[in-house]
Amino acid sequence: MPQPRFRSRTFRRIKTRLPSGKVVTHHEKRKPDHAKCAVCKKVLKGTPRAFDLDKQKMGISKKRPERAFGGYLCSGCSRKQIKQETRV
Repeated sequence: MPQPRFRSRTFRRIKTRLPSGKVVTHHEKRKPDHAKCAVCKKVLKGTPRAFDLDKQKMGISKKRPERAFGGYLCSGCSRKQIKQETRV
């Protein structure tokens, strides 16, 4: 029987074959959800599905796109935002 913390679906179950040929179940934490655009709620491209601790170890260019509003707005919404700002 697995430990009580592994009985919920917080951890995903992975079947792993050991060198002896035996198949065992390993439990791994699920990945976080995709980053979403703040305006239209579409999935952001170019942002990793990683835990905060893993993101701390990444370079800045790996965490988000290198454009204005990158990592916050999708490309379409950021285009609209920049056009609005230049019109005013």
